[in-house]
Amino acid sequence: MGRVDSDRLWADLMALGAITEPERPYTRRSFSPLFDEGRAWITERMRDAGLQTRVDAGGNLLGRRAGKHAAWPAIVVGSHSDSVPSGGRFDGMAGVIAGIAIARSLGERAIELEHPLEIIDFLAEEPNEFGLSCIGSRAITGCLTEEQLSLRSPKGETLAAAVGRVGGDSARLPMAPRRDIGAAFELHIEQGPVLEREGLDIGVVTAIVGITRLEIEFEGSAGHAGTTPMQGRRDPLIAAAHMVGWVRETALQLANSGRGHFVATVGIIEALPGGSNVIARSARIVIDARSEDRRLMDEFRERLDAESASAARAANVERSKLACLSDTRPAACDPRLQTVLAESAKRLGLRARSLASGAGHDMAFISQVAPAAMVFIPCKDGRSHTPEEWATADALAAGADVLLEAILEVDRTTASP
Repeated sequence: MGRVDSDRLWADLMALGAITEPERPYTRRSFSPLFDEGRAWITERMRDAGLQTRVDAGGNLLGRRAGKHAAWPAIVVGSHSDSVPSGGRFDGMAGVIAGIAIARSLGERAIELEHPLEIIDFLAEEPNEFGLSCIGSRAITGCLTEEQLSLRSPKGETLAAAVGRVGGDSARLPMAPRRDIGAAFELHIEQGPVLEREGLDIGVVTAIVGITRLEIEFEGSAGHAGTTPMQGRRDPLIAAAHMVGWVRETALQLANSGRGHFVATVGIIEALPGGSNVIARSARIVIDARSEDRRLMDEFRERLDAESASAARAANVERSKLACLSDTRPAACDPRLQTVLAESAKRLGLRARSLASGAGHDMAFISQVAPAAMVFIPCKDGRSHTPEEWATADALAAGADVLLEAILEVDRTTASP
C-alpha cells in the first residue's frame, strides 16, 4: 500500500524544531508562548493534510479524518510537541509529525478508511511548571483529578487555568474516560542504544515501564570534621553512600534476572548543612526505579526497606524517612497490535525486535481505555533530552511506513463494535 512522503516528513519535523528558544535549543515548554506558536503551526499542517482540527477539554490538539462509518471507534496516532529544557527535535515531535504524514498519504492516495482517524498532539507530556506530566493523556482517560487541576505554577496560575489558556476547558472534562478509541499508536525515538547497537530498524514495544520515585532520609549528629574522633561519629552520609552503591548492585541483579526490564538510579544526594569541614547532620537520597514487571518493583522496594534500615544501624544513625514520592504501574502494550506492527515491519522488509520502553509515554495512559502500541526507531548513540538528539530521515520514514501499514491492517480487520 501507500508510503509516506519522506522528504515532506523530514522538512516538517525540522521546521517544528526551529520553533525554539534561540539561546536554548531545542526548548519549547508546554504552556509557553513558543508552545502556542508550535501548536498553531501544527494546526496548519493538520489542515493541509485534510484534517478537521479542534482542541478538546483536556487541551489536546486533535486532527480528525472521517471514515466510512462515523460512529465506529477511531484509530489514533499521537504523541506530544512540548520538550524538556534544552531537549531535542525528535522526542514526541516525531510521533506527531509522522501522524500528519500518514494522514496526508491516505489523502493523496484517496484511501478512505472504515474507521475515523485521529492525529493527537497530547498536552504537556513532559514535566512542566506544574510538576505533572502526561496532562493531556490523563485528561482523555479520566485520570486528571480535581486535586491535580488545582496545582499551581511558581507564578500562582492553576493548572485548570493553564489548560483553559491553550483552548481546553477543565469544567467540561468528562468524569468517565473516552470509550471511542478502537486502537492507538505512537511512534517515538527509542531514547536508548539497543536498536542502533543491533543494527535494527524497528522496535515493537512490549510494555511501558512503571516509574517509582523513593526518598530516604538519614539523621545523625553534626560535628567538627577535624575535632570529632572517628570512633563514635553519627554520620548519616555514610548510610546514604552505602545505599547509592546498593541501589546500583541490586538493580543490576534484577536487570540480569531474566524477568524483564529493570533500572534504578540515585539522582539526588543531599547532605546538610553541607560544609566541607562539617559532619552532616542529615542526608537524603532520591531513587528513580523503573520496571515493566510490578513484581520486580515490589521486590526492590521490600529489599530497599530492609537494607536502608540496616545501613542506618551500621552507621549509628536513624532512618527518619522512607517515602514514596510517586508511583505509576507498568502499562502493557496490546498483544494483537504488537503482532500487527511486527508483521507490518516484516512485509516492508524491515528488521524488528521486541523491547520494553524504559521511559514514560502518553500511551501508558491511553492503554487504560483502548488497545495501544508503540513503534521505536533508532536514535544516534541512544541519546535523548539533549540538543544532540538525532534520528535519520530514513529511520523516521520507516517508522511512519510501519504505522501506516498497521493502520490499514487494523482498519481492514476490525469490524464495528
